[in-house]
Amino acid sequence: MNFKIKKAVLEKDAENYPFAQRAVERLQCFSSVRATDGLPPKGDDEFDLDKETLRLLPFPGQLLKPCPGTREYLCCGYQILNIGTNCPLNCSYCILQAYFNQPSLRVFVNVEQQLEGIGKALHISGRKIFRIGTGEFTDSLALDPIVKWTQVLPSFVAEHENVVLEFKTKTVSIEGLLSSTYRDRIVVSWSLNSPSIAATEEHGAPSIRKRLEAARTCQREGFTLGFHFDPLIEHPSWKDEYARTIDVLDHFVDPSKVIWISLGCLRYMPSLKGVIRKRFPESHILDGEFVPGLDGKMRYIKPVRAEMYSFMKEKLGQWGMERGVYLCMESRDVWQKALGWSPENSEGLSDYLDRRAASAFALP
Repeated sequence: MNFKIKKAVLEKDAENYPFAQRAVERLQCFSSVRATDGLPPKGDDEFDLDKETLRLLPFPGQLLKPCPGTREYLCCGYQILNIGTNCPLNCSYCILQAYFNQPSLRVFVNVEQQLEGIGKALHISGRKIFRIGTGEFTDSLALDPIVKWTQVLPSFVAEHENVVLEFKTKTVSIEGLLSSTYRDRIVVSWSLNSPSIAATEEHGAPSIRKRLEAARTCQREGFTLGFHFDPLIEHPSWKDEYARTIDVLDHFVDPSKVIWISLGCLRYMPSLKGVIRKRFPESHILDGEFVPGLDGKMRYIKPVRAEMYSFMKEKLGQWGMERGVYLCMESRDVWQKALGWSPENSEGLSDYLDRRAASAFALP
């Protein structure tokens, strides 16, 4: 780990969960552990995210929910397994800075108890393929050396033949994955950016080269890979910069064993702008021309988005990724202009990715 946990907290009712007990044993090596009935009083700094405190607690609601897409843009039909919230990395553009009003790294210790009910619900639903991811509200692997999600979730996948599970990360914490004997229907995905954005805006994250070295190791060990260029950020020489990343990708990864690559331009809730200005005054990611989107988020104007997507599609195609490239939360006209085709609706995009999963893992 290249971040530091200074304090761990067992919140109310967490002590009796085996997941929490195992995590506490590992945490003794990193920090003190104490019990509490809840959150401390909020400090004066409204932007204090307290990324050095790890809180273990049971989540009171359902851990598996559909991705919160909007009707205005095409959504891929992803299912989110909410294993925790907040991230130890410190990316300037991270939406979580404005999305959650609770500080600290939060890990939900009742995931094992909920998996049985989730499995039954997936079976009853009758849907053939469920694409499930754990990297929406936290990094899928950053805390794995402590909490060992990779010891719990692969066995769930093994028991449910219609589940494809994606671990999405910016880290190189792959030891837990490599120690697992299970590979089928697991996608290990890395979030990528240009080298300069990675160096100046993705604070605490490994370099693009180190991420792709980890990806190569996982691919050689039999894992299927995915990648996410999201957010694409307009910056000086962005074409040369993103081309450099694809050159490194070419050096380390076989495209024939990559299931999908998503593209998404920088977008943010208006409330995030003040957070970025406060926490990252040297950042230039807000310098572009933004307009309100149909979902209320600030977005680049359509010609800029279409140009960036079209460029990435061309470069990824030259690398060997002719199929499996898709846009995250975009309009049909931008799809058509940038990629030359568009799903009719969100269901069409979901079906497209389901077929990719069925082909990659020989599913019916």
